[in-house]
Amino acid sequence: MPTAADTTTIKIRVPLKHRLDSLKIHPGESYTDVIERLVEMAVDDEPLSDATIKAIEESLEDIKAGRLYTLEQVMAELKDDELSRLLLRDGPP
Repeated sequence: MPTAADTTTIKIRVPLKHRLDSLKIHPGESYTDVIERLVEMAVDDEPLSDATIKAIEESLEDIKAGRLYTLEQVMAELKDDELSRLLLRDGPP
């Protein structure tokens, strides 16, 4: 149990308190636990790397420029590749 030295008091508006109440997993859950859970969900401990951000930006540019494939095109290509592998492995039927 936290001591007085481990805690602080904050002022929040009543509507926010009601929202925090609605987010409790059970009626006895402390506001500290609710807020901690919300902060854990909001803060990303593993932010995207610069390389990942650059790759996402390049992908978005490809989409804007129309350089993309439909699901049907991808499935057809994969089917053709699989058929080619089978033919190379087993020979023609």
